[in-house]
Amino acid sequence: MAEDRRHWRIWQRYMDPERFVFLDETGAAINMISRYGWGPRNERLVDATPHGHWRTTTFIAGLRSTGLVAPLVLDGPMTGEAFLA
Repeated sequence: MAEDRRHWRIWQRYMDPERFVFLDETGAAINMISRYGWGPRNERLVDATPHGHWRTTTFIAGLRSTGLVAPLVLDGPMTGEAFLA
C-alpha cells in the first residue's frame, strides 16, 4: 500500500488539472417541506406550501477549473438511462 501511495504522489506531478471534469448532482422535491414549525406561544402556526407537483427536480453539471459545463435539469430523479444519455 505504501508503494502505491508513492506511485500516486509521483503520478500527480504529471496530471493536468485543466483536463479534470467532476460531475455534481443535486435535487429538490417540494414534498420534503416540513409539516411542523415554531410559532408564537399559544397560537397556531399557519403557512402555505406548494402542492400538486410532488416530483423530484434534479440538476447535474460538470465542474471544471474554469467553471460549470454542460448543466442539465431533469424533471425526475437521476436514473442510469438519464446518466448515460
